[in-house]
Amino acid sequence: MEMLTLGILGAISVALVVYSLLPRHGGERDVVKRRLAGGRGVDEAAQIREKARETATEQLVRRATPMLSKLIVPQSDQEQTNLRLKLANAGYRHPQAQTMLLASKTVVAGCGLVLGLLLSISSGQPIAVALGIVAFGAGLGFMLPNLWLSLAASTRKQKIRDGLPDTLDLLVVSVESGLALDAALKRVGEEMAAVHSELSDELRIATMETQMGIPRAESLENMSRRCGVDEMRSLVSVVLQAEKFGTSIARALRNQADALRTKRRQAAEERAQKTAVKLMLPLVMFIFPAMGVVLGGPAVLRMIEAVRDNPALGGR
Repeated sequence: MEMLTLGILGAISVALVVYSLLPRHGGERDVVKRRLAGGRGVDEAAQIREKARETATEQLVRRATPMLSKLIVPQSDQEQTNLRLKLANAGYRHPQAQTMLLASKTVVAGCGLVLGLLLSISSGQPIAVALGIVAFGAGLGFMLPNLWLSLAASTRKQKIRDGLPDTLDLLVVSVESGLALDAALKRVGEEMAAVHSELSDELRIATMETQMGIPRAESLENMSRRCGVDEMRSLVSVVLQAEKFGTSIARALRNQADALRTKRRQAAEERAQKTAVKLMLPLVMFIFPAMGVVLGGPAVLRMIEAVRDNPALGGR
């Protein structure tokens, strides 16, 4: 009963707040009618009430806006830059991506709050426990978009990391065949679109930035920041150093491709070595007990029968 009362009071409070924020159209219609009828307009009491209501609404909005914006919208330029970088790492470069993410956090948090309230009312929890459930649901809903963004960025980084050695091999072949670095990047980006689409998009964006007049070093650094992969940062650093000191870019790319291929093989060997350790838990919990039952079960049953049939051992 307490939870039902709490839910009803909460719904009434929200409805009153929403109603206070809505524009009032009935007063305007009354003013028009009185003016058409030849009246003097709105009386002083109506003007005072209307002004008081508008002042209260403005104060409520003015006080609530900073608090809500601090919870949702990044305040400093550094926070906004970090959020845009996370979205770029996940592959979302649309101008409205940041707004959509913040709006999704608000919507999901509201859904979590409503679900927590409904769960508390249906289960008949005390008020203190109900408030905890509601707060937990709202907080979980508020953090779910961030978790999804982190998972999306991690998945995209892994795809870029897996496709980088093959892309480097094709880039080495293109450069050694006589193509310039910009033309090679463009060609490789087109050829890798069907296999490694994420890395192909980044290469084509870097090529378009170079064609638009941005220096090659800046476009490559922008690509490394968008990817968020250490191997890409190392590759960009090697290319820029080769251009700076006048060494062979093809040789630098080949050495980098060999290093990345070795690193990928070592990572695969590391994962293979971890497999035996990861299998210990399911072996101990599921396989070994079943094997014990299959192998030792008949012997245990025979021992029980022997003890039951032998009078000297306490049997019949």
